[in-house]
Amino acid sequence: MGEFGDGRFRGWKLAVMAYRLPFPWRFPQPSRFLSLGSGLGLGFERWAWRWVTVLMVVVALLGGLVALPTVAGADPVSTHPLLTTEVLRQRLANPLQREGRTVVDLRSFTIDLKTDSDFATSFYRLLSNGLQRPATPPVLDLSYALVQGDFDLQKLGQREPLYGETLAPLLSPEGLSQLKRDRQRLSQLSRLSQSLLIQAEGTPQDIYLFRGPLLAVQTHFEGSVLAGETYVLGQILAQGARFDQELYLAGARFNREVNLVGADFRGRVQAKSAIFFAPARFDQGFFRQGANFQGAEFKANANFSGSQLAGDLNFSRVQWQGTADFARTLWQGTAFFLRDRFDQALFFTEARFEAPLILRQARFGAPVNLRNVLLGPEADFGDALFQPAAYLNVAGMEFSVEQTRILGTPGRIGRAFSVPQLAGNETLLRNLERNFRQLEQISDANRIAYTTERLRLKDWQRQLIGADLNQAPKAALIKAGFKETQAEALIAYRQEKPLLSVDDILNVKGIDLAAYVKVRDHVLVRRQGNLGGRVTLALRWVLLESLIVLSHYGTSFGLIFGVGLVAIPLFAGMFWFVDRYRRRLPTPILPPLGEGLWLGGGGGMLLILGLSNLLRAADYPQFTLLSLGLLIFPVPLLLIALLLKQGRFHDHLHDSYLVEDGSMRQLRLLIARLPVIPKYYFFRDRYTPILLDRRWNWLNYLDFSLNNWLKFGFNDIRLRDHNVPGLVTALVWYQWGLGLIYTALLLWTLSRTIPGLNLLLYF
Repeated sequence: MGEFGDGRFRGWKLAVMAYRLPFPWRFPQPSRFLSLGSGLGLGFERWAWRWVTVLMVVVALLGGLVALPTVAGADPVSTHPLLTTEVLRQRLANPLQREGRTVVDLRSFTIDLKTDSDFATSFYRLLSNGLQRPATPPVLDLSYALVQGDFDLQKLGQREPLYGETLAPLLSPEGLSQLKRDRQRLSQLSRLSQSLLIQAEGTPQDIYLFRGPLLAVQTHFEGSVLAGETYVLGQILAQGARFDQELYLAGARFNREVNLVGADFRGRVQAKSAIFFAPARFDQGFFRQGANFQGAEFKANANFSGSQLAGDLNFSRVQWQGTADFARTLWQGTAFFLRDRFDQALFFTEARFEAPLILRQARFGAPVNLRNVLLGPEADFGDALFQPAAYLNVAGMEFSVEQTRILGTPGRIGRAFSVPQLAGNETLLRNLERNFRQLEQISDANRIAYTTERLRLKDWQRQLIGADLNQAPKAALIKAGFKETQAEALIAYRQEKPLLSVDDILNVKGIDLAAYVKVRDHVLVRRQGNLGGRVTLALRWVLLESLIVLSHYGTSFGLIFGVGLVAIPLFAGMFWFVDRYRRRLPTPILPPLGEGLWLGGGGGMLLILGLSNLLRAADYPQFTLLSLGLLIFPVPLLLIALLLKQGRFHDHLHDSYLVEDGSMRQLRLLIARLPVIPKYYFFRDRYTPILLDRRWNWLNYLDFSLNNWLKFGFNDIRLRDHNVPGLVTALVWYQWGLGLIYTALLLWTLSRTIPGLNLLLYF
């Protein structure tokens, strides 16, 4: 009250002292500097300065009142009464009853546990006996208290033998299994110590057991809090607590929930090898000097959302069996998640990293949410293992291409990135592609480009056949994925005001986030363009769809090569049938059975090789086979059917339609050669019909198909220019045209997948 009185009356005291001083001291009289000729002027002058003095008194009073809250609230815990031995005995003898539980109420006390304090020994002895004596341990309530000195939870617990069955009724099944592992570990360490003569034989092995719940809401711990190697059976509730020194939890086992929401850790948090069997909450916390959770295990959900983390942050080799929530966190120190295992989802939503994020050699069993994350100088996913259900959701993620590096296993990290839609993420995908090209991870950069085009294809498809939210009827909305009640609510909503974006459906009553995710790829708010624009968009969609399913938009050489291996033997079989099967009546002109078997065997091997390669490389093998079938079969089969229907009656009916350049035999690049020989007679002299009476004649048809399709072959085999049905010529030109497109697509794919090859192709 003395400080309160000084602060309250200081302003009054100064004002009275100033007012009682002689007037000339307060301010110099102006008459000393100015000569006024009348007594009236002198009276006015004295009256004015008197009011100035009164104003000073008022200002002094206001200053005293303003200083009052500062003085009175300078040390809010100074008003806490000091806990004495007598008061402690009284509280232990008369505990409170709160919600059916016995509570030892030590709230709002100043607890002096300094090493030189005589009270510390009595505190631990009395409180330990009071907490251990009842069958049901009471709740220890230290809320709003000031704890001076180190607070050792081991001294408040009880020593129990590691071996025996006394702990079985107290632990959960997971706790019991962990206890068995601890027994095995300590037994091995004991044998090792005995063999090294470090520990005497027969030394008892005990553990520390803290049974009761602990409440420390907004408690101020000035010293270290020690709970290492302790089995904590009760709940820990320390919301808003302040830890000035180290919080030591290394090796502790927490059987119930740990709640440290909003805690201020001004010292280092040491939780190495700790195990949390129940949910652990560290959200909204301030980790000012770092944290060490190396080797810890979270059997249930762990929540660090909204926390600020600085210093050395070590979360290496942590097992997260529940959800790990780091949403909206601020990382001012390097975040080490080296060799962690995440069985459930990992959330970094809207987190900000001012230092590197290290997730090297981590194992992910569920999606990793990196939506709207701001990355720092580095994000390392090197050698990370992603289970089939795991991926990186990077929608809205921001980083600087010049200052940030995103690292990962070459050829695998690019497949882990996922974005739900193209709108709003084009810049992100472009930056990811640039990042991997700067790191010379071409396959990952191509994978990002392929993901971009797939999203573009989905967006075009939605514009073509998606349901217009402002105009679609009820049946169309239900077909798009809405429930009947949701469609009716949407129709009623749009009658009042139109929807401006797809996100506006979340404002409709009855439509939740799950419904939005279900329908967002099938609806739009306004269809763009007229009929001509939609036709153009449809053609672009067909072209892009073909590029994606046949070559992954020029990023998969294995896929495009498999397409070629499938097409070449199929066309070779068609040419062989057209050339060798002429008629059955009146005089049969048929191929020998052996030649057909050889062609079927050789072509079948190529076909099987191409199909296996295609099925292995394609993301959508059914669509790839469908697209390839539409290109290969309809037109050639129609031409062959018309040819068989009209029959063939022309000169040189017994000769082959194919001729070869007999002047040389060599490996040739035939990119500029046409499939029909010129009409100039000197060229006709160079080209002779292929020999039909040779056992290896079937190879000529494979060579001809290879020349037409790939523009590459061993012999220059072409179609003769006379006495050839037009349908046969059309079939040959059709394959040559498809082969020209295929060759261009193959070269484009090679230039994108093999670094430096584009220089060879273009220059």
